[in-house]
Amino acid sequence: MARKKGLTFYEKEKKISKATIKEILWMIFYSFAAVLLAFVLVFSVGMKVSMIGVSMEPGLYNGQEVLVNRLVYRFSSPNRGDIVVFLPNGNENSHYYIKRVVGLPGETIQIIDGYVYIDGRFYAEDESYDKIADAGIASTELKLGENEYFVLGDNRNNSEDSRSGNIGAVHEDTIFGKAWFAFACDESEMKMIE
Repeated sequence: MARKKGLTFYEKEKKISKATIKEILWMIFYSFAAVLLAFVLVFSVGMKVSMIGVSMEPGLYNGQEVLVNRLVYRFSSPNRGDIVVFLPNGNENSHYYIKRVVGLPGETIQIIDGYVYIDGRFYAEDESYDKIADAGIASTELKLGENEYFVLGDNRNNSEDSRSGNIGAVHEDTIFGKAWFAFACDESEMKMIE
């Protein structure tokens, strides 16, 4: 029999070692454990609520999903500028409200000529906020009690917040947590809330 001229290739049989299989299985295990831990943390520490209305525009818009950190206020209190999620007056039949903390416990809040004053001093805010057209119950001095917060929507003239008589000062017991992340419309993108 004549031998063919030219190159010939032989496929070498590949063998997978036990160490490689073990390494792949550990990688799968760690990946699964990381995903499981992430879900447990998000669902035990966090909660997802929907933004209702335009009161927090342009930062948060109507229908946007917001992930809430429920753990943070068990170890600390809300700070000025935090965006908090609460039920007004603890009313469990209401939807969750999302607003920004402006006044802290023990402070006196008043809105004069469209601007916020804290303990009689002008509160310098970001210039992106509109001048407040309706001071509501804050047209006269409003003294916050222990564990009470004064909250406003970022869209100052389209917000039902602590200026409204039916909401007023927000008690810490009714605050569920701090707004943490906001989802884009299709939930494919998340952004950290400042």
